Amino acid sequence: MKVSTGLTGPAGKPWEPRRMTFRSLAFLIFLSACSLSARDKLNVLFIISDDLTSTALRCYGNKICRTPNIDRLAAQGTRFTRAYCQATFCGPSRASLMFGYYPYASKATGYTSGRKEVGADKDSWAQHFKKNGYHSARISKVFHMGVPPDVAKGSDGADDPESWDEAYNSKGPETNVPGLAEQLSHNPGGLKKGTGSSQSFNVVEAEGDDLVHSDGKTAQKAVELLEKYKDMEKPFFLAVGFVRPHVPLVAPKKYFAPYPLGKIVLPPKIPGDQDDIPQNSGNRRTTANYKMDLTQQKGTLRAYYASVSFVDTLVGKILTALEATGQRDDTIVIFTSDHGYHLGEHDMWQKVSIHEESAKVPLIISVPGKKPAVCHSLSELIDLYPTVSKLCGLKIPGNIQGKDISGMLDDPAVKVRDAALSSGKGRLLRTEKWALLDYGKKGELYDMEKDPKQYNNLFGDSNYAEVLAELKAKLKAKLSEISENDLGKNKQKKK
Repeated sequence: MKVSTGLTGPAGKPWEPRRMTFRSLAFLIFLSACSLSARDKLNVLFIISDDLTSTALRCYGNKICRTPNIDRLAAQGTRFTRAYCQATFCGPSRASLMFGYYPYASKATGYTSGRKEVGADKDSWAQHFKKNGYHSARISKVFHMGVPPDVAKGSDGADDPESWDEAYNSKGPETNVPGLAEQLSHNPGGLKKGTGSSQSFNVVEAEGDDLVHSDGKTAQKAVELLEKYKDMEKPFFLAVGFVRPHVPLVAPKKYFAPYPLGKIVLPPKIPGDQDDIPQNSGNRRTTANYKMDLTQQKGTLRAYYASVSFVDTLVGKILTALEATGQRDDTIVIFTSDHGYHLGEHDMWQKVSIHEESAKVPLIISVPGKKPAVCHSLSELIDLYPTVSKLCGLKIPGNIQGKDISGMLDDPAVKVRDAALSSGKGRLLRTEKWALLDYGKKGELYDMEKDPKQYNNLFGDSNYAEVLAELKAKLKAKLSEISENDLGKNKQKKK
């Protein structure tokens, strides 16, 4: 017996439901699986700070600087103790980690995203995710951006628009904000009042709250996006860039309060420490050349710690929002910096040198379902692109030069690299035991097991001539290996 549906088809004939064919059923299952697989992929929250050395973080051993939120993330994930940038200054480091090529290969070394150097046919890390079903977004400085000029204008800097579905800049006043302002370098006796040139140690204990500043706005936008993304069908790749503690060292004054000048402890000052360090532009950023007295040095360190604590609070704000929106258990969280920073070690300051303080970076990767760990194996920032691709079930592009270190997240004893490579004013080859800082005819050689602070340069010691020769050969082989790439630049004159 047929039951009437009450509906009619063509020519007024009663309409009857058709039996679903196998092909139709398979197509519906396929669509459902595609939708489900997209939702099931892990989100990615990538947080990168600017000029942040690992030695300023409590989870890396600092006893003064307060970083409870980054410490909490470290306790939930894997903290890497031997992670190295591929360049010790902003532009090339960020181009390298985002496009997956060493600066030596791409020649992306200036004010650039790296796009011009690698070409339109190469996908950045974010773009790779974007092309594979992710919603890709940037807030503030991820690719290179001039600090303070691009921040003060709220401009894109050297961004790569192809990488993002949406992108936001966080305009901030930088030193043009009410507060106690002073210039702590290139200002003998503190005679100049207020702040000076943009790359000096300019400090402002600012009036007002977090949202006055670029980084405060960045965190707030991240919170807004996380709220929006909780109902999105696609997984997200959200890159959040903080500009502190890059100079100028500007933060709300409440972040300075925990660091009275009397409690600030400078690194040890070793007599003759500079005597065996070859003098080049990367190694000349010294206390003497910056004309800083002890009070100014301590004041700079205090302002740096205040800036780091400011960033830490904002990281906490974002992580709280991730949890509050119910997305923490579905999101890989990565925290790092573009390179390290000297804070008076060897009486040196800032970046560009290829010493341990400048080349090593904080790196924390927290993956849902993975146990917390501390990993002492060598790793590089360039490894993030392939590693996170693997963790999210995406194919690792064959052209990129980083390595998949996801195995370290299951077993921190796993070793993927026998050496790390970084460049600045010279090239660093860092093995587990040795650090070779190569400047051509000159250089530095340190036994990192016996001399982890790099006080005793063995480069000219004949007892280590064989070790030096082996490391130089290893560096040459590594440079030759990465020169052979798909960029067509291996025949260019090496820089």
